[in-house]
Amino acid sequence: MLEQLDYWHWWVIGIVLIMLELFLPGAFFLWMGIAAALVGIILLVAPDMTWQSQFIIFAIVSVVSIAVWRIYLNKHPIATDKPTLNRRGEQYVGREFTLAEPVVNGVGKLKVDDTMWKIEGDDCESGTKIKIIEADGAVLKIEVL
Repeated sequence: MLEQLDYWHWWVIGIVLIMLELFLPGAFFLWMGIAAALVGIILLVAPDMTWQSQFIIFAIVSVVSIAVWRIYLNKHPIATDKPTLNRRGEQYVGREFTLAEPVVNGVGKLKVDDTMWKIEGDDCESGTKIKIIEADGAVLKIEVL
């Protein structure tokens, strides 16, 4: 069966992988689909290629293209107008609040909108104005104003 791989088999594999990318996004299957299409093009030009060579080319092109894409993304992150969209704690960095409860032993609570947040910072009394300086997971770091 593997010995009868033609160029169009690789094109079908490429289309299936690219379609998988639609349902499982992450820019992983996309590059594998492009690699499969490229193997199909190479096989169209050199039809005597063994199936082992085809799979080696597919594997190498897939790994290299995924690695190059990841490196490119790290150097050129996607710009967005809402960089803290899914990082709720980071949305509060820089905002100022008045404490309803005191901070004791460096730990306290702060109600922001409809959510109670754990806060860490210097001890202070209720009614003190504070500023959020950092978000560390579900903990907001504060400084006294």
